[in-house]
Amino acid sequence: MFSLPTGFRFAGVSCGIKTKKNTKDITLIVSDKPCSGAGVYTTNQVVAAPVILCRSRTPSSSLRAIVVNSGNANACTGAKGLEDAKRMAAVTAKEIGTDSDESVLVMSTGVIGRFLPLEKIESGIRDAASKLQHSVDAFHDAADGICTTDAFRKVTTRTVDLGPHGKFTIAGMAKGAGMIGPRMATMLGIVLTDAPLTSDQAKRLLVKGVSRSFNCISVEGHTSTNDTVVLLASGLGLGKTALNEEGEKAFATQLESMCIHLAKQIPEDGEGATHLIEIQVEGARSDSDADQIARSVALSNLVKTAITGGDPNWGRIVSAAGFAGVPIETDHLALKLNGFQLFDKGEPISFVAKEVSDAIKNKKETLIQLTVGLGPGHASHWTTDLNCEYVRFNSEYTT
Repeated sequence: MFSLPTGFRFAGVSCGIKTKKNTKDITLIVSDKPCSGAGVYTTNQVVAAPVILCRSRTPSSSLRAIVVNSGNANACTGAKGLEDAKRMAAVTAKEIGTDSDESVLVMSTGVIGRFLPLEKIESGIRDAASKLQHSVDAFHDAADGICTTDAFRKVTTRTVDLGPHGKFTIAGMAKGAGMIGPRMATMLGIVLTDAPLTSDQAKRLLVKGVSRSFNCISVEGHTSTNDTVVLLASGLGLGKTALNEEGEKAFATQLESMCIHLAKQIPEDGEGATHLIEIQVEGARSDSDADQIARSVALSNLVKTAITGGDPNWGRIVSAAGFAGVPIETDHLALKLNGFQLFDKGEPISFVAKEVSDAIKNKKETLIQLTVGLGPGHASHWTTDLNCEYVRFNSEYTT
């Protein structure tokens, strides 16, 4: 059963931004009352107008809505782009009956460097506002409306029982299949809950959750201009008191787990990808060092192409760990690939290459487990393989 947090309504409609007829390209998410919220945004120095707008409006304890358009990123569009983003917020505020434009967040995704077709978007916002519902179908329509090159909608939900603090629901949607790089990898994420979070808690919990999820995925390592993840909390669940330290910690565990589940769907849908690759690193001096090693392996085109071909080329993986720029203990360096030990204590292990190759080719998911020393640091990253279909798709994207 797909559960929805109390206090939110959803809609996703087509307004004609995308060339394919009747493809949803406007999403509206509305809170029935002012709610707490926070955002985490791209680390790219070149940022889209809606990112500038959302950064200025989060964290907040008086948010009412998120409006999203897909098919046009409204990025690198200067002063007009920012005014257009503000106009999207103003139209949304009017349609949902709030006097505060500041209570509306805006997201855009799609092609960079083109002005928004504002007349179509305004019409789409009005249409979406008339169709708002608290239903799973409406939630799925909204999830479809934020997609661009995605092959499938990316959604997840879970119920969190915090005992004396109450029972709450968290639901999320995301988009992304290409232009995905660590440190906010083009992707959007929207997480909604009916837990009674303050804006400070929302910010703290979101930053932590993103650090272990959306910041740990990549397709080709290209950080977008529009990356945004927002958390909204209505506080209307089965429990009204604010979460204390213990309750917040328990909620954080569930939120992080859900964010990982949602984030993994992005590289799973990587443009042209045939494999989802998980890199687990342990034994580093610190979690930060382990994270850097995992990123190095995840961004190696030689590793990615080896997985495409089912090639158990352990040398590419080990060397990618070695040039990560952090210390490793080579005497304790070890590698498993889909459970097969290929390298241990700094030396290769005898293995049947065909057996390992078949284990890669016959599964969508490939697990790389690296031990780089005896330290306490560990980290995980998720990425895709790299093949000709990715090159073909992206060489033809705007032509």
